Amino acid sequence: MNVSLNHQLLHLTGLLQLEQRARQVHGRELAFLIVNETTSVLPYQQAILWRPDAPSASRVVLSGVAVAEVAAPYRAWIDQLTAAVARGAPASSLHVVDRQALSPEITDSWAEWFPRYAMWCPLKHPDGRLLGALILGRADPWIPSERQLLELLASQYGQSLALDGVRRHPLLRLPRQPRRLVFATVAILWIAVGLAVPVRRSVIAPAEVVSIDPAPVRASFDGVVSAIHVVPNGLVHAGDPLVSLDRTQTQTQYDVAEKALEMARAEYGVTSQQAMNDPQAKARLSLLAGKVEQRAAELAYAKGLLDRSELVAPIDGVAVFGNAAEWIGRPVALGERIMQIASPTHTELEIEVPAADAITFETGSDVLFFSNVSPDTPIPGTLEYASYASAQTADGVMAYTFRARFDGDVQQRLGVKGSAKIYGSRQALALWLFRRPIASVRQWLAL
Repeated sequence: MNVSLNHQLLHLTGLLQLEQRARQVHGRELAFLIVNETTSVLPYQQAILWRPDAPSASRVVLSGVAVAEVAAPYRAWIDQLTAAVARGAPASSLHVVDRQALSPEITDSWAEWFPRYAMWCPLKHPDGRLLGALILGRADPWIPSERQLLELLASQYGQSLALDGVRRHPLLRLPRQPRRLVFATVAILWIAVGLAVPVRRSVIAPAEVVSIDPAPVRASFDGVVSAIHVVPNGLVHAGDPLVSLDRTQTQTQYDVAEKALEMARAEYGVTSQQAMNDPQAKARLSLLAGKVEQRAAELAYAKGLLDRSELVAPIDGVAVFGNAAEWIGRPVALGERIMQIASPTHTELEIEVPAADAITFETGSDVLFFSNVSPDTPIPGTLEYASYASAQTADGVMAYTFRARFDGDVQQRLGVKGSAKIYGSRQALALWLFRRPIASVRQWLAL
């Protein structure tokens, strides 16, 4: 008698512990507990949790199996079994499944898939609705005391499943097809609204800090650079020597012009003396006078070339050019820029926007400059100039030139490079995202 009483107490204790755990877990953990942990209260070989309103992948949960494959033969047999029992009159009450009342398709495969004695335990909502069923199978018949335990467990499992449904969002409690329709509609509306949201057009392009009004230093004649007297980015003052061009050829021209002038003057002097007695010599004086003036002009031109062989700084500023060693011995053409003198305190931003990315920006648009020196602190500016035609850059890319001034008293060192972001007007996000595909389609359609 004491042994039977202890056995009942153990079952009752296990039942209370299992009910407490069922109230604490939810979702997949609750389904796992129902099919696997019920064995701590009463023995069975297999368990099936069937929930008709759940998605197909989780509609059936099996004991000892992580996932019940939808396409597996065992799953197909279970679907037939649950559908047949659910259509029967006692589907809402706990009972042993009558194999003889089932179709031959189910009974013929019963011995292959499930133990002999199957107990149908309906899991109900507190309002009486059927949420599903727990099917327990074993080789031994079920006894009345076990039926009482199963009725208590089924009641608690039903309440836990009902609470688990309350925890889920109302949309998730809808049947599968309506829920998919609701989710698809919400997604389409969200995408449509998002694509219609106006966003500011913008483009990011390489940028460099340049002088606002630099003074170029150009070759005064065709020649060769013989010396550079300043260093790159060196500070110079107006009149300081910058570049020396080779004087060999110009010096020779000057010497030749000087000798030619001396000879023309000497010839003019001799002829002027002869003109006092010789009428023919007197007639030649005007021609020789013109020749003297020509030689004098040639000498002045040669002297001017010599003077211009030394290039000096036109203004105070910084000498901006490349490596001085690359210029030594390099031939230059008349007007070719060797360097430029720029003011270090009057700077602006030059932006080269590739033609493929260029869009229309109005003067006064906002600009942010991210320098390579400190990219974490962008510098604001305002767009002041936009070129109307593209030109080839040093990298061989066709680009439009934009210029922007820095806001406030912000000054940047000449030559600092980085990236600039230009902000334009607002347009729909869809047009901004698909601008390139639309442009390609227009070109393809010749619109």
